[in-house]
Amino acid sequence: MLIGSSLMPQKKNPDSLELIRGKAGRVFGRCAGFMMTLKGLPSTYNKDLQEDKEAMFEVYDTMCGILQVSAGVLSTLKVNSYACSGALTPDMLATDLAYYLVRKGIPFREAHGLSGVCVSLTEKRGCSLKHLNLADFKSVSNVFEEDVNKVWDYEHSVEQYQSTGGTSRACVTEQISKLETWLQQ
Repeated sequence: MLIGSSLMPQKKNPDSLELIRGKAGRVFGRCAGFMMTLKGLPSTYNKDLQEDKEAMFEVYDTMCGILQVSAGVLSTLKVNSYACSGALTPDMLATDLAYYLVRKGIPFREAHGLSGVCVSLTEKRGCSLKHLNLADFKSVSNVFEEDVNKVWDYEHSVEQYQSTGGTSRACVTEQISKLETWLQQ
């Protein structure tokens, strides 16, 4: 779902999701306001609750619109996996480098700092993290071993998050299944 440009008629902008993101502030603001009203109630129903209608109807109308636009976006979405793969860069895995050190027994705070030292080293040399050799990593910490090269596997990066809500295929498939079951109920 594309929106025409205000300046160039030949240009189409994929603004739908940006507009949805923009609505989030209003929806959450209305919800926060309603919760403040409820928090102030001394016990059961009071006249304060006459203030809930406007907020709830506005959020309902907004959510109906958001769901319609989201359905349109998802039904017409075409993912260019080649372009997505081409956009991946090793610096995206700097946190994975810190997690690598955590799995070796380094506390995360220290591992984060060591990962930062590795990033600084690449900046000084004008190269990416995956182009550092084992000696370079060992100059930062002796904890690094030959298996550090496995960090630069993007698929592994995604699959390592196995907890509820994680990014692994199994976790995502489980989340989709739960949502489908919930929608059918």
